[in-house]
Amino acid sequence: MTAKMTAEVWRRDLAASLVVFLVALPLCVGVAVASGVPAELGLVTGIVGGLVAGLLPGSSLQVSGPAAGLTVLVYDAVQQHGLSTLGVLVLAAGLLQLVLGALRMGRWFRAISVAVVEGMLAGIGLTIIAGQLYAMADADAPGSGLGKIFGLPGLAADGFGSAATLTAVAVGAATIAVLVVWPRLPARVRVVPAPLAAVALATAVVAVFDLPAARLEIHGLLAAIQPPGAGELARLAELSVIGTVVAFALISSAESLFSAAAVDRMHDGPRTDYDKELMAQGAGNAVCGALGALPMTAVIVRSSANVNAGARTKASRVLHGVWLLLFAALFPAALGIIPLAALAGVLVHTGWKLVPFGRLAPLWREHRGEAIVLVTTAVAVVALNLFEGVLLGLLLAVLKTAWETSHVTVRVDDDGTGPIRATLGGNATFLRLPKILDALEALPRDRHIELDLSGLRHLDHACRTALTNWADKHNAREGEEPPAIAIVGART
Repeated sequence: MTAKMTAEVWRRDLAASLVVFLVALPLCVGVAVASGVPAELGLVTGIVGGLVAGLLPGSSLQVSGPAAGLTVLVYDAVQQHGLSTLGVLVLAAGLLQLVLGALRMGRWFRAISVAVVEGMLAGIGLTIIAGQLYAMADADAPGSGLGKIFGLPGLAADGFGSAATLTAVAVGAATIAVLVVWPRLPARVRVVPAPLAAVALATAVVAVFDLPAARLEIHGLLAAIQPPGAGELARLAELSVIGTVVAFALISSAESLFSAAAVDRMHDGPRTDYDKELMAQGAGNAVCGALGALPMTAVIVRSSANVNAGARTKASRVLHGVWLLLFAALFPAALGIIPLAALAGVLVHTGWKLVPFGRLAPLWREHRGEAIVLVTTAVAVVALNLFEGVLLGLLLAVLKTAWETSHVTVRVDDDGTGPIRATLGGNATFLRLPKILDALEALPRDRHIELDLSGLRHLDHACRTALTNWADKHNAREGEEPPAIAIVGART
């Protein structure tokens, strides 16, 4: 039931909006920098997430904005197609999300394997960690995920010889330390969100001691906004651009709707309408694209902060967008004193939380196939790219499911005198053909055989054809009368 807009509800929503704003501010900026775009574009996406997606129906308490989970995909897209094309990619992805929502496809995103999603996030987390370690050292990162990882020993060796690099690394490491320690501090201290506290403390130390650390460059919101023109729109005819659009739409939709499911478990308010939420995300991304900003998803970090701060209605997420807009418009210079190494530290910590280290061992013991899918997806995301890694993970998950559901049993009954009866049960698919044929070909070749298929729940075309051919070949022996094999209980 929707909460009534009483004075108490307004007070709780106002307080929650301020908490979400303080959490979102460093993350919006940090995600933009990690994506290889101006920091202002991250703020634009956060503002749109609050003022556009926040007003629309779907999920009442989850908060949208730029997500760390898309940094790898956005970075690759900007490197491949250019910053000027980013708006077109996001705009087209948003329109595709609107179409999917109108076709009521939102609920189907819940059918994606959890192992694939966790593997995707783990791969993204590892890539973010590797890439932001270079940012912490004020160094340029290699382009590929594997290049980032394999280049880390060289980065460490080069860093020891530079005072500026050691300073930047120390600032980033101190930021991570604050983020790790902050949840263990007294409740009255934890009123300030951990990301804001970590960045603020790092900024203060760098400013007080005048440390040689690179700062964030800010030029204002209006200067950063670049709506796509006709030339950029024409690039939608390119196959590589279409593939990136589909990747943006599908991955951001899946992340948003999985976040909605997680947020629903955190409160007892109205449940998410997945189709409407998908359309809300699409509308937000369409606006972000028209402004040339980053793609938008629902973000579990901000959403959980919203719920934990006591939000009751969507007013809190809308107000957080208002605070972002006011801050970006009135105090842009305040962002220019933030050291890049501090933002990199925030993202390294965020990337670490995306990797399910604690779940992997129990998953391996209880569901080994799911663990293999998770690890394979993560490795593929790092080694290839986000889109291809997810596709490979989905393919592996489908094959695993097909294999697990293709259980078949072959029971042989032989009293030593009469016909041998071979009974098949379960699901006979092409994946189990070797097992079936090995068992049948091991039967005596000079005895009558009855092949009973009545216990099969499913018999696919490949198995039916193989069994028929085996029976025909067995019966074709010269002088055999009556036929050596009879198939009974055959199913379609």
